[in-house]
Amino acid sequence: MALRIDAEPSRDAALLEASPPPVMRWGAVPPRRFLDIPDGPRIAYVEAGSGPDLILVHGAVMTLDDMWLGPMEVLSRHFRVVAIDRPGHGESEHVRLSDASLWRQADILREVSRALQLTRPILVGHSFGGAVCLAFGMAYPDETGGVVAISPICFPELRLEQILFGPRASPMGGEALSRMLSGSDAMLMPLLWRAMFLPQRMPERFAAEFPFRLAGQHRRLVADGENANLLWGDLSRSAISYATCRVPVAILCGSADIVTNPLVHGRQAARLIPGATFRWLHGLGHMLHHFEVDAVMDAALDIERRRRDAT
Repeated sequence: MALRIDAEPSRDAALLEASPPPVMRWGAVPPRRFLDIPDGPRIAYVEAGSGPDLILVHGAVMTLDDMWLGPMEVLSRHFRVVAIDRPGHGESEHVRLSDASLWRQADILREVSRALQLTRPILVGHSFGGAVCLAFGMAYPDETGGVVAISPICFPELRLEQILFGPRASPMGGEALSRMLSGSDAMLMPLLWRAMFLPQRMPERFAAEFPFRLAGQHRRLVADGENANLLWGDLSRSAISYATCRVPVAILCGSADIVTNPLVHGRQAARLIPGATFRWLHGLGHMLHHFEVDAVMDAALDIERRRRDAT
């Protein structure tokens, strides 16, 4: 087992359907494009930039807009960046009781990479998305250049999402229950979204531009419930696989994260993953990728250098 903790990483920034992304000023999220996954859901995505390939994967109760409003602009200066709506989130479709497992979503991410003809993309995921990216790296090490996991959930534990959203995943009346709870969700979800940013305040641009109504639709919360209900089994599989990981991994955690305990999750996973790097971002919470975009960029560039050095 090897753990390397980077205190001050380098700031060197020199480093079957898709058409090239349009040239645009960085502003509102462009219209999604779509991929039909064989034996799976239709996946929505946006793309920007040029260079080595990189995929962004958002976490729970989010959409790809989270990444667009966060690190995607900076990353697109150095990489060809594809951000997806995970199955059941944003404008991506959802196959009930089929595509909720983070390991299944890793398979879907692989299909996205192949359909877009990406070459060993670097995977950058936040929270649940970080767990998906780590699963991809362990399952398909020859098809990724490495993983940057931001505030990842890495080990099984009782989660608030299982309590709030888990019952909605029931095949018997779960969707009806989620519709019934829409009124209370209108009060609950804004509190949850703001709490995710603590101890920082939600950025003004995020508050103004994130599609809260889309992300909080009752059917989207059913998908979050399915994700949450499968976490124990999925993360148990991940935990026993970390020591076999063969791709470069960088883990970023905020010391003030109240959503995913960095001591329990990110740091312990970095101890188990061979050669993984771990970086504390002092005073930052779960949504650190909105406040330290340069740290995300540095980690991705370091993974790219490590990949080049290994070839």
